[in-house]
Amino acid sequence: MPASLSSSDRSYLRDLANQVAEIATNPHHDRRRGWWIRHNSLDQVKPMVLVFPEGSWQELLPDSQMRIEDPFWQKHEWYLQYLIYRWNHLRDDNTIEPYIRVNPSISSTGYGITIGRIASPMARGAWKYDPPLKSPGDFDKLQCPQLIINKEETALNVERASDVFGDILEIRLTRGLPVNTSLVNMLCHLRGLEQVMIDMVDRPEWLHEVLEFLTDSAEMLLDEVDEADWLTVNNGDDYTGSGGVAYTDELPQPGYEGKTRLKDRWGFAESQEYTGVSPEMYDKFGLRYQARLLKRFGLNAYGCCEDMSDKLDVILEKIPNLRRLSISPYTDVEVAAKRLNGTVVFSWKPDPAMLAAPVFDADGVREYLQRTIDICAEHGCVLEMILKDTHTCLHQPERFHQWVDIANEVSQEAVS
Repeated sequence: MPASLSSSDRSYLRDLANQVAEIATNPHHDRRRGWWIRHNSLDQVKPMVLVFPEGSWQELLPDSQMRIEDPFWQKHEWYLQYLIYRWNHLRDDNTIEPYIRVNPSISSTGYGITIGRIASPMARGAWKYDPPLKSPGDFDKLQCPQLIINKEETALNVERASDVFGDILEIRLTRGLPVNTSLVNMLCHLRGLEQVMIDMVDRPEWLHEVLEFLTDSAEMLLDEVDEADWLTVNNGDDYTGSGGVAYTDELPQPGYEGKTRLKDRWGFAESQEYTGVSPEMYDKFGLRYQARLLKRFGLNAYGCCEDMSDKLDVILEKIPNLRRLSISPYTDVEVAAKRLNGTVVFSWKPDPAMLAAPVFDADGVREYLQRTIDICAEHGCVLEMILKDTHTCLHQPERFHQWVDIANEVSQEAVS
C-alpha cells in the first residue's frame, strides 16, 4: 500500500505534472505524430531519431535524486522528471503526451520450476544462466503458466493516480501483453544458451517438444487475454518492438468496437540468443514457432541485437505482418538495406559504444550516421536511428545531448 502523500509532496508532484502538461501542448509533438504515422506506413518522411539511454539513466537521472521515498509515488516522480529531462535535453522525435500511464497489477505462476541466475560479483555485471532443465527428464516438471490479475489493486492504483494528477493529466490504464511471444529467450532461461545449441544437434526432437510446449502455453495465454477484454490498443507513443514508436492509423483494424483484439495491436519477437546459429536452425528452432504467435497481431516488429546479415531472407519470408525490423550494430548495413529496400521499417541501432569511448568523437559520430543514411537512401529504405543499450556515458550526460543534436542535423540534411 503506497504511503499517504504529505501536502508538500503532493504539491511537488502536481507541479511536475503541470510542467509535463505544458510541454505536451507544444506543436513539436503534433508534427511528430504525423511523421510517425507516415513513417510507420512506409512513407519516406526523414530518418527518424530516437534516444533511449536505458542503463545510463542512472547517470542522467539517478534514483538518488528523487525526492519521494515511497516506491509507488517515486515511480511517478521519476517518470515525470524523465519527460521533463527528455524535453530539455534530448529533443529527438519522441513525443510527450498529456497523460500518465498506470500499469495493471499482474503476475504469472510461471512454469512450475525456479529459473535461476548466477549473479556477477560486480555492480551491474553480467549474470550467468543457471537453468532448471539440467537433463531432458526435467522437462516433465514444466507446468503451463497461469496469469494472476489483481483487479482490486489495479483499480486502487488508478484511483490514487487520479486523485493527484487527474485534473492535470489523463490517467490511462495501459493493459499490455503479459505473454512472452519470443519463446527463444525463455527456452534459454530454462535450458541454458550453450546447451540449447548442443541440443539442436544432439536432441533436435526433444528440443522441438519443449518448443511445442512453450508455444502451446503462449497460445493458451493469448487466447485468455484476447477473450477477456484485457488489452488496450498500442497505436500511439507506445514503445514498440526493441525500439520505435507505435503511431499508426492502421490499428485498430476494421471491426473494432471498443474491445481490443490481438489483431488491433503491434506484436513483437526476437531471437538474440540465436545470433550464432545458421539461418536454417534460426528458422527451425525459432521462427516457425514465433510465427504461430505473431500471425495473430495486426503489425509486427522483429529483432533486437542479433546479427541478421545472413538471416534476412528467412525472416522476411516467415514473419507475418512484419512492419519494423531491428538492424543491430552487428548487422551489415549494406546487405540489410539492399534486401529490405523499403519493404519494412529499417530500425537501425547505431553502436552505443561511441558514447562510452574515452573521448567523445563528434566528427566520428557524424560520419558514422551519415554513412548509413546514404546507404539507406540509395536503396529506398524507411530509416529510423535509435540509440539504445547505452549502459554508461562515463557520467557525461552531455554526450547524449551532443549525439541527438548531431543525429537531428544529419537527418534534416537528408531531406533538405
